[in-house]
Amino acid sequence: MEVKRHKWLAWIWAVVVCALLGHNAYLWMVQRIVPDTDILALLPVQERDRVLQESFTHMVDAAQQRVIVLVGAADWNDARRAADAYNAVLASRPGVLEAVKLSDETQGDWLAPFQKHSVALLTAPQEAQLRNESPQFWTEAALAKLYTAFSGPKLGAFRDDPFGLFTGWVQERAQETPVRPRDDKLFVADAERQYVLMPLTMRAPAFSMTAQQTVVPLLEQAKQAALKAAPQARVITAGVVLHAAAASHQAEGEMSTIGVGSLAGIVLLTWFTFRSLRPIALVLLSIGIGFLGSLSVCWLLFGRIHLLTLVFGASLIGVAQDYGIYYLCNRLSADPDENSVRLLKRLLPGLCLTLLAAVIGYTGLGFTPFPGLRHMAVFSAVGLVFAWLTVTCWFPLLVSGGTLKTGSLARHYGAALGRWPRARLNAPTFAIAALFVLLAGFGWSRLGVNDDIRSLQTPPKHLIDDQIKLGKLLDAPTPVQYFLVRGASAEIVLQREEALKRRLDPLVAAKRIGGYQAMSNWVPSTRTQVERRALVDAKLLAPGGPLDALAKAIDEDSAWVAATRAHLMAPRTPLTPEEFLKTPPSEPWRHLWLGQIDGVHASIVALRGMSMAALPELRSAGEGMEGVQWVDKVAEISSVLGRYRQYMGWVVLAAYAVVLVLLYPRYRGNAWRVVAPTALASIATLGVLGLAGQSLQLFHVLALMLLLGVGVDYGIFMQEHPDRRDSTPWLAVGLSAANTILSFGLLGLSRTPALQAFGLTMLIGTALAWLLVPCFTNTEDKNHA
Repeated sequence: MEVKRHKWLAWIWAVVVCALLGHNAYLWMVQRIVPDTDILALLPVQERDRVLQESFTHMVDAAQQRVIVLVGAADWNDARRAADAYNAVLASRPGVLEAVKLSDETQGDWLAPFQKHSVALLTAPQEAQLRNESPQFWTEAALAKLYTAFSGPKLGAFRDDPFGLFTGWVQERAQETPVRPRDDKLFVADAERQYVLMPLTMRAPAFSMTAQQTVVPLLEQAKQAALKAAPQARVITAGVVLHAAAASHQAEGEMSTIGVGSLAGIVLLTWFTFRSLRPIALVLLSIGIGFLGSLSVCWLLFGRIHLLTLVFGASLIGVAQDYGIYYLCNRLSADPDENSVRLLKRLLPGLCLTLLAAVIGYTGLGFTPFPGLRHMAVFSAVGLVFAWLTVTCWFPLLVSGGTLKTGSLARHYGAALGRWPRARLNAPTFAIAALFVLLAGFGWSRLGVNDDIRSLQTPPKHLIDDQIKLGKLLDAPTPVQYFLVRGASAEIVLQREEALKRRLDPLVAAKRIGGYQAMSNWVPSTRTQVERRALVDAKLLAPGGPLDALAKAIDEDSAWVAATRAHLMAPRTPLTPEEFLKTPPSEPWRHLWLGQIDGVHASIVALRGMSMAALPELRSAGEGMEGVQWVDKVAEISSVLGRYRQYMGWVVLAAYAVVLVLLYPRYRGNAWRVVAPTALASIATLGVLGLAGQSLQLFHVLALMLLLGVGVDYGIFMQEHPDRRDSTPWLAVGLSAANTILSFGLLGLSRTPALQAFGLTMLIGTALAWLLVPCFTNTEDKNHA
């Protein structure tokens, strides 16, 4: 009767598995899902402050679709020839990368939107001169501009800008970038080379794997063409797509290494243990169904799957096989005549507790603000549940008594249990405990803390070198550190920007920062525009002022004076951000204006040439200013990592308490023996990390959370069979631990620092838990509730 009911359960599970197969086939073959490679998906989301989150997204998106290429050589003609060869390759693949070309408009046409507002567009030094200099100073300045060949560029007719104010404003705007037009190309130089700058825009998203597979090879092909045209040239390339492609390539390689390595380890160990292909096939079956379930559920819940989730999920192999191995080992030692369904019923309490403990461990990852970690938690927990259900539903019908045989490896390993030391209330145990406390305490005292998000990034060195070189040449601002300015209207935002810039000017003068980029550089507030028009009218255009003196000096009559004044002071509405953003000159600066978000207007003031030493001064620059906020995304995320490291530390302690409560009804006074090996292994692992000079970070603590779920399994296995003459649980623990060590050991070899920290902690902790668990088995009391 029991077997018949179980067959119905097996058929129901078969229907579920068929549905999983169909859904996965649809995802991969019809919908053709592509794993997400956006590293920002792993970062915490600022949900409480939408304006702040939008500002960061705005800054990142401005750079995300751009690829910046510099082709340089000592000789300008060589640089041009190499750049032409580079562009020729890009032109052969239209639609992939769009070059940002110089406008065909004349310089006058480019300046036309500003010329009609020229009287209101002044630099801060010009405004100060207007207030302080004598009328004679301005008359002489105008004459010098008119008659001197080296007085600077002349923009438009003389009467459009007789005192050179607009020319000075344009020159100051030009100083916001070192890039200049030259021979129909963009030019920038350093002491060694002259470079052609080629800004490129991607059509496809930078984190699309299809785009990465298309763009990166095309850029490499273009680079080789440029070097062939001018062998002495240097090509510098920077862009988010390059970092995304490098991360994708690394993750794909690691996923293959970890997954294949774990499977190979399981296959070999299972073969040497059972000397049969059937256990190998059964364990792989449970793992495979676990993966199918994880993929389906994650896609249904989140609508995407991150590539690093798959990399982390590859380590699931080392945990999901525990349930199958535990059942197989017990089937191996059980009476061949014992009904397999009855055996499962006997093992079910222990199997349920092991699943619950492991799921609690993985669920701890879901208590973080990192979407990527939540995906990993769901992926892993669901995979364990599906693997567990496969074991409980199918294994009793697929494995009958007498079909499994033990190998010599299992016999020799099982014999070691009888010689394993036990913790007792005696002198040797106290001596070992004292030595443990001393070593662990010394290791903990050397354990530093490092929550800096930058320590979790390992882009290829050549990408970092190119990014640094390009940043120095272009004097580009960082997208992760800036000022966010808010206000009830666009006018208030511009006024607050102007107030902030007055505080930043001393830092620029002291060369603490190179400068700043702000919308108010191009569009002063309406109040400022009105005040400047009035100032120019009073100081330069009033009767008897510098304009009259200039007219006499160049033999012009009063009619010329009246016409010039009327031309300059013609009634005009003030220049607005909306008007400026519609013009071609606004293209490089559009990311600075956020517009209206949830009823609040906002903008960004970006900083050029910023050094780490200037950060305290920059933070204090905006203090006390209404609507002005210093944003340091690096410090913010690092702070979140630090807070959650501490928070998850308490969660780990709470999880131990929860597990003890769950274990107590079954094991009563022996429940602590199930948990103690893992707790001591966690303490020792932190000590080893300290002795190795490691700095504690969030991912070490998260690994300790998972170690709880894995290590408690071993304690449960042993406590379910406390008789040392029965080596079945010890064999199950050994196989499970060996496979877990193999999978997480490979994860510890990852070049992704977060995964490496996680894997290294699991590697050390699992090994120690494995070695400690027999020491705490209670052999006297063979019964539990």
